[in-house]
Amino acid sequence: MHIPPYHKKTTWQRFFAGTFVGGIIAYIIFIFMYGTMYETQLKENLALTSQVNDLKNQNEALLKDTEDLKAPVTVSVIEITIENAKELSLDSLVVPKLEALVKDEISHITGQSVSIVDEIDQLLISAIENKEFTIDDLRYNFTVQKLTISETVKVILEAESLN
Repeated sequence: MHIPPYHKKTTWQRFFAGTFVGGIIAYIIFIFMYGTMYETQLKENLALTSQVNDLKNQNEALLKDTEDLKAPVTVSVIEITIENAKELSLDSLVVPKLEALVKDEISHITGQSVSIVDEIDQLLISAIENKEFTIDDLRYNFTVQKLTISETVKVILEAESLN
């Protein structure tokens, strides 16, 4: 069987050249359309991703606010201040030790509800005033000048040396 020599006829050459050029043009158009569509999809995806992240952050903030409304306010920090440290000539290393001892004495109130701590404020004052704190063979007694109860319990003390 013999295959006819179509490549020699000009009409067939034009047909094959047109098919080849048309295929190339169709491929270029397809790539352009696909690239344009992919670009718009990518932009839309990025916009939706940022919108989802914003909504997640907003949702977390609202959930936290809801939890804060449900949960009672608790004591998180205790601040101790000794008013007359300079008058008693207390060493700058002794003052933080005394403050730490007083904090240890009332540390059980951290994590407690502010309303509960407010009810036992006299107990806290008594616990601080009725205990002697010893550092370097020197004994100290404290008088509570001011007690502020909120998320941060602030206690202002006046020290008295017992030696």
